Amino acid sequence: MNEHGIEELIGTLYEMVQDARSVPFSSDKCAVEREKVLDLLDEISNQLPGELKQAKTIVDSRSELITNAKREAENIMKSAQAQARQLVSQEAIYLEAKNQANDMVRAAQDKIKELKQVTNDYVDDSLRRTEEAVAEALSEIRNSRSKFRALVNPQAKNNSAIIEDV
Repeated sequence: MNEHGIEELIGTLYEMVQDARSVPFSSDKCAVEREKVLDLLDEISNQLPGELKQAKTIVDSRSELITNAKREAENIMKSAQAQARQLVSQEAIYLEAKNQANDMVRAAQDKIKELKQVTNDYVDDSLRRTEEAVAEALSEIRNSRSKFRALVNPQAKNNSAIIEDV
């Protein structure tokens, strides 16, 4: 017989049985040509291992393809998760750095206010002491001048009182 597919051979065998003559006195039995049926069954038997092998190869390929696809999907997921963690980590680092920078700016502004106040207090105190020293020096100069005038001109006692008021 010619090389036919298993489905075609089974179809031929089915037609042979359907077209076969019934055995006398029996409706469920028939007479077929033994040689033709045996040839068809041999051909089916010969092709069946190849067909089964091909089907098994297809199933194995499908299974391997599914396994590879799952593995690739897992790798993609792991990569995406790692990238997400990295981005989140970078965002956290950025936010932490921003918070630290804001804290440093606030601390610097507070320190500037404190230094301004200390400087103002120091300058005010220095000016006050200078004013007191100048006032004391002026007072001593006036006293010295008054004594000097009293020694040089004893009559100018009245004039020295006027000078001290100035």
